[in-house]
Amino acid sequence: MQTRKLGQSGLEVSNIGFGCMGLSFGYGPAQAKQDAIALIRKAFESGVTFFDTAEAYGALNEEIVGEAVVPFRDRVVIATKFGFKDGNSTAGMDSQPERIRFVAEQSLKRLKTDRIDLFYQHRVDPNVPMEDVAGAVKELIHEGKIRYFGLSEAGVSSIRRAHAVQPVAALQSEYSMWWRDPEKEILPTCEELGIGFVPFSPLGKGFLTGKIDDKTEFAKDDFRNIVPRFAAKARKVNQALVDEIGRIAADKHATLAQIALAWLLAQKPWIVPIPGTTKPHRLEENIGGAAVELSEADLARIAEALARIPVAGERYPAALAARAGR
Repeated sequence: MQTRKLGQSGLEVSNIGFGCMGLSFGYGPAQAKQDAIALIRKAFESGVTFFDTAEAYGALNEEIVGEAVVPFRDRVVIATKFGFKDGNSTAGMDSQPERIRFVAEQSLKRLKTDRIDLFYQHRVDPNVPMEDVAGAVKELIHEGKIRYFGLSEAGVSSIRRAHAVQPVAALQSEYSMWWRDPEKEILPTCEELGIGFVPFSPLGKGFLTGKIDDKTEFAKDDFRNIVPRFAAKARKVNQALVDEIGRIAADKHATLAQIALAWLLAQKPWIVPIPGTTKPHRLEENIGGAAVELSEADLARIAEALARIPVAGERYPAALAARAGR
């Protein structure tokens, strides 16, 4: 697999990374630890060098990543995140400088490493000035515990304020064929400031794979149960986009997921999507997306479909939506 640089930071990673959240959090029961470790190692053997986790995904998630990459730690980039009270994503934000330092120390232990390559603020904390957040991370960088600073789902003002104190290497936010809001202000800001962009949910939380329809039932603890875009009525409407992209995929002898990832890679040379999966064959499929080349005609055809077919349903419930874009 080829590599890309995340903006002007110098941080270089594989074209496609691996989002580790779903291995133990958010999408139903956790995968068996040894199976998750084996999957991460398989990803590395296939060329993936960028692995994304977070304190909020639970201690197990970071522990899985840390144990998995021990044999090749110096050849991969590990990203993790701070920013929620007690590491609980339902408890509100906490980016007090002392909390940031505590999370870093705990993450280093769980990840079995002496440095975190990319440390994101998971969500902007309205009660802590961004300058204080960036300053705290800057201290950790000077101490050698952190290599690069990142933000997740931050708005333009927060990005600029943070970047003025400590250069932001990467912004992680949702971006895919069915959530294109970053194109309005976020991507232009990243380009201006030389910040890399890391799309999470690049496959629309699984919907853009074509494997989910209006009759699909999710596990009771699956996050998608509370997402308006995944209500049965919305899924039925949104099937039209999947069908259209499916026809393009068939013409390219690729899968829907591969087209969705190739489309993201074609947007900017400093964009690195991080699809997640628990299945080895899906991992291979996702990695294959980096090899799909979309011509100008292909991109024009996709753009026409995206303009013509509206997406039904909000991407987050109101309470969660309020935490993004600050």
